[in-house]
Amino acid sequence: MAKADYYNLLGVSRDASEQELKRAYKKLAMKYHPDRNQGDKNAEKKFKEVSEAYEVLSDQNKRQAYDQFGHEGLDQRFGQGGGFQGGSFNDIFGDVFGDIFGGGSRSQTRARRGSDLEYRIEVSLEDAIKGKEIKISVPRRVSCKSCNGTGAKNGTALKTCDHCNGQGQVRVSQGFFSVQQTCPVCKGKGSVIEESCPDCSGSGFIQETKKLAVKIPAGVDNGDQIRLSGEGEGGPNNGVPGDLYVSVSVKPHKFFQRDGDDILCEVPISFTSATLGDKIILPTLEGKVELTVPAGTQSGRAFRIKNKGVKSVRSSYKGDLYCKVNIETPVNLTKEQKELLNKLDESFSKSKSKHRPNEKSWLDGIKEFFDK
Repeated sequence: MAKADYYNLLGVSRDASEQELKRAYKKLAMKYHPDRNQGDKNAEKKFKEVSEAYEVLSDQNKRQAYDQFGHEGLDQRFGQGGGFQGGSFNDIFGDVFGDIFGGGSRSQTRARRGSDLEYRIEVSLEDAIKGKEIKISVPRRVSCKSCNGTGAKNGTALKTCDHCNGQGQVRVSQGFFSVQQTCPVCKGKGSVIEESCPDCSGSGFIQETKKLAVKIPAGVDNGDQIRLSGEGEGGPNNGVPGDLYVSVSVKPHKFFQRDGDDILCEVPISFTSATLGDKIILPTLEGKVELTVPAGTQSGRAFRIKNKGVKSVRSSYKGDLYCKVNIETPVNLTKEQKELLNKLDESFSKSKSKHRPNEKSWLDGIKEFFDK
């Protein structure tokens, strides 16, 4: 019976890359694996077929022969003769599934980069806008200097792990096949500590608190981060340290709110100032400014004052200050003041459309609504 085409078995094109072949085989091998299909002879047969296809197509020489001469070319040149070679299957499976079952190279014995750290700080709005240098103390793990990060007592050497013979991997039989797993004794390092370093108890790390000066750039906002290279945790096996990210949080301000590059504020003004017009003094983050309130100003009106906002770290221009005026209703009036206001209201009532146009148009709209 003619064998199925290897490319069709894996479901890939004839120009598939090595990674595409590996992905396709992983998917099919997991689907048809005998441990997942107990007693299913068809699944077992399919598993052997896709494994044979991957063994051939993942080998450059075999793939070239197969592309030129098909199955007969393999039988003649490599002695395939009916199925993949038994001794090579574990190597194939370990290569493809090593990352799933803990296989792979002894990467843990190499120096690796340390973890990044995050430190949160809270600053005032003024400091966020103008910039400031602050002092912080950061607790972190660093490589132990006594053992140079190895975990072994100074003057002693690491011993090759007897359980895995220094490979960092062990083969474990799982039914029909065997897989590579991380050595449980040396945890994949390939070596063990005979005598632990007294300073770090064999971990290779010690805890320290480092004081740093952090320059907060002018214009930072909530959520912005400042990166300090190499100020994170030390790396395993004396690897390079990670980075420290200082996250900025801005405290609420008593008068101002930030909206991007703009500053917002609210100012209460008197009924008289809004009616007759006035000049009021406004605070800004750079000092005081004078604002002219025109006669007849309504409550809630916002005035824009150019270039009194923020120049953020991401922009080349300053925002504006928006001042919203709220007309304050007089309280705790005397009898005389009440009489004066009543007389004033009576004079307004004689010509509502002139003195209170919004009230007049609103009342007219309500009357029209109910008439309908």
